[in-house]
Amino acid sequence: MINNHINNKLLLLPELPGCYLMKNSEKEIIYIGKAKNLKNRVRSYFRGTHEGKTELLVREIVDFETIITSTDKESLLLEITLIKKHQPKYNIKLKQGTSYPYLKITNERNPQLIITSEVKKDGGLYFGPYPNVYAASETQHFIQKIYPLRRCNGNQKRACLYYHMGQCLGPCDHEVPVEEYEAQIDNIKRFLNGEVKEIKRELHEKMLEAASEQAYERAAEYRNQIHYIETTVERQNIITNDPTTRDVFSYYMNKGWISIQVFFIRQATLIKREAAIFPCYDSPQEELASYIVQFYQEENHIVPKEILVPKEVDTEILAEILGVSVKVPIRGRKKDMLDLATKNSEITLNEKFNLIELDDRKTIGAVKELSAAMNLPFISRIEAFDHSNIQGTNPVSAMVSFEDGRPDKSNYRKYKIKTVHGSNELATTEEVVRRRYERLLKENLPLPDLILMDGGKIQVNAAINILENELGLAIPVAGMVKDDKHRTSSLIYGEKHEKIELKPTSQAFYLVQRIQDEVHRFAITFHRQLRSKNSLSSKLDQIEGVGPKTRTKILKHFKSLKKAKEASVEEIKSLGIPIKTAERIKAELD
Repeated sequence: MINNHINNKLLLLPELPGCYLMKNSEKEIIYIGKAKNLKNRVRSYFRGTHEGKTELLVREIVDFETIITSTDKESLLLEITLIKKHQPKYNIKLKQGTSYPYLKITNERNPQLIITSEVKKDGGLYFGPYPNVYAASETQHFIQKIYPLRRCNGNQKRACLYYHMGQCLGPCDHEVPVEEYEAQIDNIKRFLNGEVKEIKRELHEKMLEAASEQAYERAAEYRNQIHYIETTVERQNIITNDPTTRDVFSYYMNKGWISIQVFFIRQATLIKREAAIFPCYDSPQEELASYIVQFYQEENHIVPKEILVPKEVDTEILAEILGVSVKVPIRGRKKDMLDLATKNSEITLNEKFNLIELDDRKTIGAVKELSAAMNLPFISRIEAFDHSNIQGTNPVSAMVSFEDGRPDKSNYRKYKIKTVHGSNELATTEEVVRRRYERLLKENLPLPDLILMDGGKIQVNAAINILENELGLAIPVAGMVKDDKHRTSSLIYGEKHEKIELKPTSQAFYLVQRIQDEVHRFAITFHRQLRSKNSLSSKLDQIEGVGPKTRTKILKHFKSLKKAKEASVEEIKSLGIPIKTAERIKAELD
């Protein structure tokens, strides 16, 4: 229920870009977001229904404030600044203390190649990250042998041992020209970018020359260096032949949670990945953009030369903020990398949910607890119903089925309401219960042991009326009751609608809560699909001759299917649309 204070503030929201700060009853900032249009975005939190973590967030909001910005870029940067300052509990929190080793060429007169886990803006050249310290160390040692810089501390009074071994340019012995350092640094950069053919050729010539001079130990050293290249750098070129340093970001969203994967591509090789899972309160594309900006503000995350992201992410704003190329790959190896990141995101998130679902002991134990609490024999099959509509439009119902405490998705059902117009809880319940169990009786299919309604006495009475008086069935029916904070609290059951209290710590309580969340999610998803199918955008996509430009003109002008249907051919034509196309649009929409 929206309080008057929020309702009045919603009426005053501007249609401008900016940030919004959601507050709880303690006046604490609990969520910060950005929007291209503050009016539309902030209102969406208080219109319709939500699911999962978003529902929890909305319950806590008692006030909000907004900050207007000039551009979308400014709003994204402001959002990140405010999140860092206030640390709201519902915003993304990146892992702290993540540290990968890098190779660094120091910014000095006599530079060194060192290993570091700290990235600074000190003019040094950084390469990496590497999978572990060992990989970085082995690469460092190899480079120091073939392309040495300064190996010692530079303050020796005479040349060090490394100089005599050919692994230091010897600034303690003599002044090394800047040009010599620059040439070595250029060779190191080529090597770390995967350009190793020329290096192998040079090493091979040196090996043959050493062998002809009977310097077999030196020849063996060159042979070993060639072998190192073949077994490390070349063997790892499995992603692409393009040596450009790039990071790949993708995501997968389900049940109100978003899973993000980051692939680090270095030396044409996938050398590292990071994963993050957190609740999604905005569109997944906006959450991903915010995550990317925060990601590169963390220590030890160097912005690469190129970033790959999925479509619908605002690449222009990210490119402007980060100062690098941000692309959406369409085909080829880059698209394959993005698809791989997406698949990993999906697997990671599904694993999170499946770990809960696969615990048989908990599910069977929960059913036994629930059966005992309701004084019923073992409840094997439970079917639950929920209705969904927004201001009476596109009313639908959904049913989920649980077998021995686990979802039986093959028996989930969706119902478009046929006999009821608008919002009528009683009539809607009667229609879907009648349709469901008439069909099971006709097809001689198993009946459930318990029916749960996501509502109170009205729905329970309506279901019992149809089951007993019309169909002659005696199936137990209970209502899943929510408290004033819209959370599962108890069941109502029996002729007198007695409350069955379930301990919040019990497996039975968890099972009922899970069933309630699942049926609500299923109903909402179906309702959104139906609304999308019946939207103006969807209708236009089906009309021959209507391309992206025409579609955009109509959407901007009419904004809704109802207004477009009411328009005349002349009004459609006035948008710069040919008369024949306008006539076809009018005919198809009517």
